[in-house]
Amino acid sequence: MKGRAVLFLSLLWFGLAFAQVTYTIPEEKPKGSLVGNLAQDLGLERKRLISGKARIYTRESDEYIELNRERGVLLVKERIDREALCRQTTPCALHFQIILEDPMEFYTVTVQIMDINDNAPTFERGEMKFKISESAVTGATFVLERAVDLDAGVNDLQRYELKPKDNFALKLHKNANGNKNVEMVLQKPLDREKDEQISLVLTAVDGGEPQMSGTMMIVITVLDVNDNAPVFTQHTYKATVTENSPKGTVVATVRASDADHGTNGKITYSITNTLDDVKKIFEINDTNGKIVVIGQIDYEVSRYFEINLLASDDGGLTDSCKLIVDVQDVNDNKPEINIMSKSSVIAEDAKLNTVVTMINIEDKDTGDNGKVHCFTSDNVPFVLKSSNNFHSLVTDSELDRERAAGYNITVTCSDEGVPSLSSSVTLTLQISDVNDNPPVFERSSYEASIVENNTPGLSIFTVKARDADWNQNARVSYILEDSPVNGVPVSSYVSVSSDSGVIHAVRSFDYEQIKDFHFRVKAQDGGSPPLSSNVTVKVLIQDQNDNPPQVLYPVQTGGSVVYEMVPRSADVGYLVTKVVAVDVDSGQNAWLSYKLQRATDRALFEVGLQNGEIRTIRQVSDKDPVKQILTVIVEDNGQPSRSATVTVTVGVADSFPEALSEMSDFAQDKEYDDNLTFYLVLALAVVSFLFITCVVVIISVKIYRWRQSRVLYHSNLPVIPYYPPRYSDTLGTGTLQHVYNYEVCRTTDSRKSDCKFGRAGSQNVLIMDPSSTGTMQRLQSEKSILDEPDSPVEQKPPNNDWRFNQGQRPGPSGATGGPEVAMGTGPWPQPPTEAEQLQALMAAANEVSEATATLGPGTMGLSTRYSPQFTLQHVPDYRQNVYIPGSTATLTSNPQQQQATAQQAAQQALPPPQVSVQPEPPKAAQTPASKKKSTKKEKK
Repeated sequence: MKGRAVLFLSLLWFGLAFAQVTYTIPEEKPKGSLVGNLAQDLGLERKRLISGKARIYTRESDEYIELNRERGVLLVKERIDREALCRQTTPCALHFQIILEDPMEFYTVTVQIMDINDNAPTFERGEMKFKISESAVTGATFVLERAVDLDAGVNDLQRYELKPKDNFALKLHKNANGNKNVEMVLQKPLDREKDEQISLVLTAVDGGEPQMSGTMMIVITVLDVNDNAPVFTQHTYKATVTENSPKGTVVATVRASDADHGTNGKITYSITNTLDDVKKIFEINDTNGKIVVIGQIDYEVSRYFEINLLASDDGGLTDSCKLIVDVQDVNDNKPEINIMSKSSVIAEDAKLNTVVTMINIEDKDTGDNGKVHCFTSDNVPFVLKSSNNFHSLVTDSELDRERAAGYNITVTCSDEGVPSLSSSVTLTLQISDVNDNPPVFERSSYEASIVENNTPGLSIFTVKARDADWNQNARVSYILEDSPVNGVPVSSYVSVSSDSGVIHAVRSFDYEQIKDFHFRVKAQDGGSPPLSSNVTVKVLIQDQNDNPPQVLYPVQTGGSVVYEMVPRSADVGYLVTKVVAVDVDSGQNAWLSYKLQRATDRALFEVGLQNGEIRTIRQVSDKDPVKQILTVIVEDNGQPSRSATVTVTVGVADSFPEALSEMSDFAQDKEYDDNLTFYLVLALAVVSFLFITCVVVIISVKIYRWRQSRVLYHSNLPVIPYYPPRYSDTLGTGTLQHVYNYEVCRTTDSRKSDCKFGRAGSQNVLIMDPSSTGTMQRLQSEKSILDEPDSPVEQKPPNNDWRFNQGQRPGPSGATGGPEVAMGTGPWPQPPTEAEQLQALMAAANEVSEATATLGPGTMGLSTRYSPQFTLQHVPDYRQNVYIPGSTATLTSNPQQQQATAQQAAQQALPPPQVSVQPEPPKAAQTPASKKKSTKKEKK
């Protein structure tokens, strides 16, 4: 069941939203039950509850209500027992606050708990015994134990019932606090002889629905006569006790009197309170009636106590009274500071009255002891604003992170008790940086100097700026502002490093062109938006002695010479001329001094050191030559110094024709010297050009030969045999009947083979046919094609240690022995025959054909002029020991070549194809390399 929701809305004076809403629910509702729609009742959107991180703040440790942000409702979180929560206090309610952030808001919620009939009336004791004298008069009252019902209102205890009702009846009366006391009244005298013990049942009934009850047994023992009951001096006693009183403190003393004597007059005191803590805090001396403290008295727990006292004698007669003890408050509780919400970081540009922290102050004491005042530590830009027990810490002045990066704010709360109690809490607050400080240069302006002719990229100066902000806001970058210097951008003169502020020279400066210039450098931080400041930098160019003096007079030109005349009658100190020079440098680099470097006669002239005046230092005589050549050197005062020279020609003569004749001879000599120099230079240039041209031509020829050799190396050119017509062996001593001549065509790489060809040892070759007169001559002239490139043109004669007899010669001519020929009688011991020359030539041709693998099947490339049945088997293998005339080497074929030759001979056994006979055999084709060698040979 949901009660009414009452909403109170108000606006606090310091800017916080405040509202109060009240709900009513019954106790013992299950978990998750709806308490109320908070968002609807407060007029808030559910999005606001989520974004503001709405939460419940309560000072109690137990939370019975929870907030569902998504739905905006309050739900039961824990089981609520009104009796455990509030006991007998009515109305029973839960108080808590709803806190929202961004911006901070809070609302007070009260949930009243309605009682349900969930507790039956109970008695502390299940049985109560009385001893009543039989002489007890009618109307005597006996105090019974009061039943306790934890419920409230209509569910509380309503009535009592006593059964049986033969001798006793019940009497109820209310106390000042609203409780009902139960007494049993004797209506009919007792008769011990009839009933010695009487048992009664006392029933307590509440008014709930359904109705609940509790019972207690009353056992009455009938005693003999005791006709006087104890009587208290007061029906109600009052006392005062201070909280936290020590144990043993006497609170009050009660007295009762009994008119009887003996044991019937002995009174015993007792406390009859049930279901409360009275017996744990107080006790009564059963003999003297003193009530003392035995427990802890806390004003905040209970502000007064009601003690029910009973006086009884041994006869069973009793009397009752009550003692009301008021507890006096003592300032024993410090103010409690509870932080409801706080911010740990705040921006330094926060506005005034920005809420930083919300706190709640609670002091459990009352009166002046519960009045609390709070204040903050000194010298902080924050102040507390209060509303009831709620305080807000707000900004009171502007914040500056550069002055204070953070604050430790101590909030102290003290009450007005004596002595005053206080508590404090320290809040740590960091100030976040805002880009509010521009960079500041260390100087208002800078001035730097650099020597001219510097290296581009040289560091000139460093500017430095500092930013009081922090982190990215304090990161300074340096920027060169655009400005013209002599009509060009300043960036073409200098550059600045954006990180370090180092200024570098972009170009090499010339003092004679620019002596100083100004520019501005901007320092900009990394904030958003960025802040910046400017500074002016002046760069002074220092002069360097980089310019030699320039002679203005006499003018030195290539085509003319200035002559000065000195009469022979000139006196000492005669001013001949004055050398005028300037230096574009400045300072002492431009101070000039004049010295006479060379002179025809040093004893005749001098030069002024400072003014450059040339004067005579002695009297001119007739012996002095007419032509005087003076060389004057002009030096500046720089380090190192630079100089210039000027030649002054002085004519010592009284008349102009005399001086002119001397000057003309001098001009002719000079012209002759100039022509000679020109021709020498021209000859050197021509020789150099010819040398370079020869080197280029030689390199080109070498490259061309190498390329041609590479081309011919990969070409398969066959060996073409050539047979001179009607060519025969005149001696007839060889194995073959005729001598055969081969004309071989080779590539330039053929010199890599193992064969060499030499010049014939003699010229005794017989020409049988006049038509073939040029054959051997052509063979002799073209032999140089097969020679090594590095071999000499003419074959040298053999050494003296060559001693071959006829039997040692290779070939058929060496088969027959003969007498040795004496050394030195001729180029050879015996000239080889033409058949031997032909055989050696054929063997070499066969080697070449095998190396190039171009020899076709059949007759080994022989012309069809020879018999078609002539094969390799008809030719002896002269490659076993081939002698080359004119050489010291003997060719010997290896076994692999012999085996390959045998295989080729087997293949060539087949008859060759028939070829028609030609009147003239074809000549072997010449390669370009062979043509060049032939041409060179013929020229030689």
